[in-house]
Amino acid sequence: MFNVGIIGAGHIAEKMTRTLARVPGVCVKAVASRSAEKARAFAEALGVERPYGSYDTILEDPQVDLLYIATPHSCHYEPARKALLAGKACLVEKAFTMNADEAEALIGLSHERGVYLAEAMWIRYMPLCRKIAEVLESGVIGAPGMLTASLCYKIDHKERVMRPELGGGALLDLGVYPLHFARMFFGGEVERVVSNCLMGPTGVDLQESVSLMYSHGRLASLQCSAVCRADRQAVIGGEKGYLVVDNVNNPTRVDVFVGFDRVATYECPEGVVTGYEYQVLEAQRCIAEGRVESPMMPHSESLAVMRLLDVLRAEWGMDFGQGKK
Repeated sequence: MFNVGIIGAGHIAEKMTRTLARVPGVCVKAVASRSAEKARAFAEALGVERPYGSYDTILEDPQVDLLYIATPHSCHYEPARKALLAGKACLVEKAFTMNADEAEALIGLSHERGVYLAEAMWIRYMPLCRKIAEVLESGVIGAPGMLTASLCYKIDHKERVMRPELGGGALLDLGVYPLHFARMFFGGEVERVVSNCLMGPTGVDLQESVSLMYSHGRLASLQCSAVCRADRQAVIGGEKGYLVVDNVNNPTRVDVFVGFDRVATYECPEGVVTGYEYQVLEAQRCIAEGRVESPMMPHSESLAVMRLLDVLRAEWGMDFGQGKK
C-alpha cells in the first residue's frame, strides 16, 4: 500500500482523500492541520486513520510515503521545506510557491537531499493532455500558431482569495492553468510578454489578460478572472485546422477540426476517478524508481512559471516577497 499524508484539511484535501479512496493500492493514511480538532473531524468524516494537530508531527510518521501539501499558497514553502529536510517526498499544490525564490530553494533542497518533489499541477499528469500533444505532433491541424485559453470563476467571495498575504488573487488560483497549458504545447521560447490587470480594493489581482509572443512566430492569448464566469475553453489553431479543449483546468473532451469540420473527438479514458489520482500515481512511480522529479512536471517548468508570475506581479505593482528568500 502506498500511503499518502495530507497537510491541510480544506476542500482540496477532502477532494484528494475521496479520490484516493477509490484508487487500488493507494490510501490517505494521515492528515495534519494546525487545529487538532479540525484534523480529528476531517479524519472521522473521511475515514483517515491518523489525525495530527500540527504540520510537524506528521513528518515523524514512518508509514507516510508521500506528503500532499494542500494549504493556502503562503503556507506551501515552509511545510515543504521541513518535509524535504525530514526525507519526505512532497506533492505541493499549485501555485507551487509564493515566488520563484521559494521555488528555487525547494528544488535545490530536493536535489541536495535526493527527495522527490513535484507541483500538483494536475493537468500536467492527465492522459488526455498527452493525447493533445499526439494530435499536434500528427500534423492533422498543420503547424500550430495561435493558442487561446481562459479560466474564469467567481471566487472573490472567498476570504483567502482577497487577502494578499495569503497569495490571494486570480493569478495564483486560476491564471497558472492557462500559463501551464501554453507552456505544455507552445514551449518556453517567449520573446515578449504583454499584460493587463484589474486590481481589487484589497491589493490583489481580480482579472487579467496575458499575451505571450514566441520566437517561432506563435502567439498565446490567456485570460483569467476571479470576479466573472465565462467559458473555460482552450483553442489551439493551426494552418489546416484547430482543436478545442473543453476545460483548461480539467480537460475531459478534445474536438479536432480540419477546416471547420470536426474530424475527431477524444474523451477521458474509462476508469478515471476525478483526475487527481494521476499526480499521486506518478509520484508513486517516480519514488519507486528513485527519481527526485517527474518528467511530466519537471522542476524547470515549475520554476519557469513562478518566474513569469513574478514578472507579471512586479509589472502590476504586487509584492509577494520575490527576491527576499
